[in-house]
Amino acid sequence: METALLAAVLAAIIGVAVGFVARGIVAAQSVKAAQEKAARIVAEARTQQKELILQAKDEQVRLQREMEEEGRTRRADISGLERRVLQRDEQLDQRADMLEERSKKLLVREQELDSQREELAQSRQQQVTALEAVSQMTQEQAKAQLLEAVREEAEHDAVKVARAIERKAKEEAEDRARDVVVTAIQRVMVDHTAEMTVSVVPIPSDEMKGRIIGREGRNIRALEQATGIDLIIDDTPESVLISGFDPVRREIARMALTKLIQDGRIHPSRIEEVVAKARAELDISMRQAGEAAAYEVGVPGLPPELIKLLGRLKYRTSYGQSVLKHVMETARLSAIIAAEVGADVQIAKIGGLLHDIGKAVDHEMEGPHAAIGATIAQRHNLPAKVINAIAAHHQEVEYTCVEAPIVQIADAISASRPGARGESMDAYVKRLEDLQGIANSFPGVEKSFAVQAGREVRILVRPEEIDDLASMHLARDIVRKIEESLTYPGQIKVTVIRETRAVEYAK
Repeated sequence: METALLAAVLAAIIGVAVGFVARGIVAAQSVKAAQEKAARIVAEARTQQKELILQAKDEQVRLQREMEEEGRTRRADISGLERRVLQRDEQLDQRADMLEERSKKLLVREQELDSQREELAQSRQQQVTALEAVSQMTQEQAKAQLLEAVREEAEHDAVKVARAIERKAKEEAEDRARDVVVTAIQRVMVDHTAEMTVSVVPIPSDEMKGRIIGREGRNIRALEQATGIDLIIDDTPESVLISGFDPVRREIARMALTKLIQDGRIHPSRIEEVVAKARAELDISMRQAGEAAAYEVGVPGLPPELIKLLGRLKYRTSYGQSVLKHVMETARLSAIIAAEVGADVQIAKIGGLLHDIGKAVDHEMEGPHAAIGATIAQRHNLPAKVINAIAAHHQEVEYTCVEAPIVQIADAISASRPGARGESMDAYVKRLEDLQGIANSFPGVEKSFAVQAGREVRILVRPEEIDDLASMHLARDIVRKIEESLTYPGQIKVTVIRETRAVEYAK
């Protein structure tokens, strides 16, 4: 047993020894392989290093050559620039010499011209002295006479040129203006109403007149005091007359009296009640009329106060023409003309509708209705063009926009078209007399005639006092005075006639 155990131990020792020897042999082989691989890597690195060094040297040589080539090129350019600069300096020196020589020549020439000027001045003075001695006039007198002659000739030439320009402008503009105006008139036609200051109220019988008068006239006095109008009860059968210049008050009185007659109860307290109701109903009616007018012409969004004032124009007339229908017609005409000439159609339409808005309150405020209307429009923050169109439609202020004269033209068309306005005989005769009186007030006027129902004034002047140029000035002055002094529908043509006759008799 011991022998076997010993043999086993010996075998184990021998195995361990053999393992150590084998491991050493393997380790020696691995070290050798690693050394060989390291040697190969070192050899390859040295080879690559040599190649990189060679490449770097080649690149250095190439760059050096390029730098040398660029340097040679720049040196050549610099040399060329230096040569050109030297040439330019030489040229400038030559030019400076030439200029200096020329300046010397010019200085000499200037001295010669100065001496010649002095000689000419002396010669001219001698001529002026000689001319003064011959003409027996001083230089200033001769100059004034010459300037006067030139001025007269220039004025006559200016008159000729002005006439030619006016004639040409009329020839070119008449057709266009005629087309625009005729188109506007043909597209817009509004009936007119007769101007009245009296309203007639029918009554069922003449017995009603006594009830309207009342005991000791208390009913008629109460009605007149409440409405501010005059009640005329005469022998006219079955009718009562209401007289007053305020159309709104007259309409209130007519409505109230009609209600009282229908109701049959007529006494002072009932009269005050009915008049108050009639006034309220008329306010509603005026507002509705204003809204309908604004809607019909296409001007929405007006302030309520302007709508109410517009409705008041329903009961206002001018030369027999309803002012409300007149402003509606003017708004349509303004829109058509503005569209034809390329202006702002909406501005022209609003200006035409509101141009006479001042007539609704002109009996309550001082000043012309155009200025009152402009103030009202400004208070309601309307556009500046609309305000100018209202203020300038009678040329009381200057135009600031093209829509203002369009409104004025439309206003004149609406007023002067056939059938638009009527005029009483007294007003007609007075206007003719006023026209002739204005024309005769100017010096040099021999006679004047108002013709064509007062739409034209023909003026005969004394030819020895008024020449052609003064005739044109006289016509403008008369037109200006007519515009400032008279109120009239449409326009008035002023014609100044100057005639010279030479009469001899053969015997």
